[in-house]
Amino acid sequence: MIRAGARAALAAAAAVSAAAAMPAPAASAHGGRPGPPADVRFATFNASLNRAAEGELVADLSTRTDAQARTVAEIVQRARPDVLLVNEFDYDRRGEAARLFQDNYLSVGQGGADPIRYRYRYTAPSNTGIASGLDLNNDGKAVTEPGSDPYGQDAYGYGMFPGQYGMVVYSRYPIDHRRVRTFQKFLWKDMPGAALPDDATTHTPSDWYGDEELKSVRLSSKSHWDVPIRVGRRTVHFLVSHPTPPSFDGAEDRNGRRNHDEIRFWADYVRPWHGRYIYDDRGRRGGLRPGAAFVIAGDQNADPKDGDSHAGAIHQLLRNPRVDASPVPSSGGAAEAAAVQGGANLDHEGDPRHDTADFADTAPGNLRVDYVLPSRGTRVTGGGVFWPVSSDPLSRLTGAYPFPSSDHRLVWLDVRR
Repeated sequence: MIRAGARAALAAAAAVSAAAAMPAPAASAHGGRPGPPADVRFATFNASLNRAAEGELVADLSTRTDAQARTVAEIVQRARPDVLLVNEFDYDRRGEAARLFQDNYLSVGQGGADPIRYRYRYTAPSNTGIASGLDLNNDGKAVTEPGSDPYGQDAYGYGMFPGQYGMVVYSRYPIDHRRVRTFQKFLWKDMPGAALPDDATTHTPSDWYGDEELKSVRLSSKSHWDVPIRVGRRTVHFLVSHPTPPSFDGAEDRNGRRNHDEIRFWADYVRPWHGRYIYDDRGRRGGLRPGAAFVIAGDQNADPKDGDSHAGAIHQLLRNPRVDASPVPSSGGAAEAAAVQGGANLDHEGDPRHDTADFADTAPGNLRVDYVLPSRGTRVTGGGVFWPVSSDPLSRLTGAYPFPSSDHRLVWLDVRR
């Protein structure tokens, strides 16, 4: 039985046209979409293209028959972003998975959608699954052999093998590879006022990690990348990351605090003088130059009002004076899902239309965790969340648990070039 509140939410979802789940038309110069040629579509998609074993994703993408990859590719083809971040895409040193996904899936029409070709892409190592040699979960042993859960908890970023849950950027516009900055090895302790986890059994603050551990503990659970995209005569810095979920820990809140500071990294990076402490993997110091255009994208694993985030985590970006957070992508499918599933969703403070992840369980419920956030002064012409209502034929691409694609939805914004 659907409660009265759920019926109201369903009615609200029904009032949203099914077309709202689909991208609005954009630049004809890019992939055959009609409309003004000055719009650029930026998107983020936690596609869950991670696998249980090293090399498995490359093997799956070496054919054209992987059902999940085909579904993910069709979503991308339907949304047709010009610049796309894919989270949870296993990294391999040669970039084979990234190439194979393009050649065997994106370049091949899926489910009646037109192929989409990205001439440029970028990927780099991730902290996930890299053995730290330290006892980071404080269970009395440092696990260095891959393949077990304790190993993931002692790695620099949670993962069963190096590169699991990595990232890749695809772009129709040129990537300035020489000016890419990565921050994989930035140490957490080097962030002033870092929200370091605390061992509640002692009187010493922020002491979950010992002094020797702090010399090695990295801030990024995956990495932070500044990927400059050349859009005509303009450079837009695509600032991408995937902070750790703020859960799966204990009273020390090491994941919640790390999530907070991973988000804070970009909040400081884009503000003049706030990012002076930052250094990249080549040793260059400082944040983004004043006035530079940027788009922050990724699964931030933090909702503005609901969920388990450390206090104010995502507000560091949403209330940042350099960020325009006023365009809030939405969909009818998200509102419908929250109403049908009920549970924790019925007690949420946030508007369910803005949810981007379907956590179909009773807690924490569906959340807004995936973001595309442009720099202030950017003209936004459209946006949305690819989450069709159940009556839309394309709802087969998102579905219900077990999901045919991912538990996250592709989120996009169109910005004027």
